[in-house]
Amino acid sequence: QVQLVESGGGLVQSGASLRLSCAASGRIFSILTMGWFRQLPGKERVFVASITWSVGAGTSYADSVKGRFTISRDNAKNMVYLQMNSLKPEDTAVYYCAQGSITTATSPQLWSYWGQGTQVTVSS
Repeated sequence: QVQLVESGGGLVQSGASLRLSCAASGRIFSILTMGWFRQLPGKERVFVASITWSVGAGTSYADSVKGRFTISRDNAKNMVYLQMNSLKPEDTAVYYCAQGSITTATSPQLWSYWGQGTQVTVSS
């Protein structure tokens, strides 16, 4: 199994930046892809971004965050990051880190392990 722990959420104003972090532990060697999803109460989790774990990582982004969010990883530290710039109120959600097999998979059902989530709130 892979254990994931997110951090870095908070309350910010519109236009501000935040960086989310995800620490991975456990069967690190089995990780192929890491990603971020977000979820509103009563709604399904929605794909935000993903990155392959290996060197020469490919990335994928939801259209709603392209040009504003950047996903990155530090293999030496077993960390994945989501740099969020120009935040908007509609970015408000609980953000989840996830581990999966396919970088371009946007359905949460295709991802295997999840963190506990971190709240991001953007005020207008």
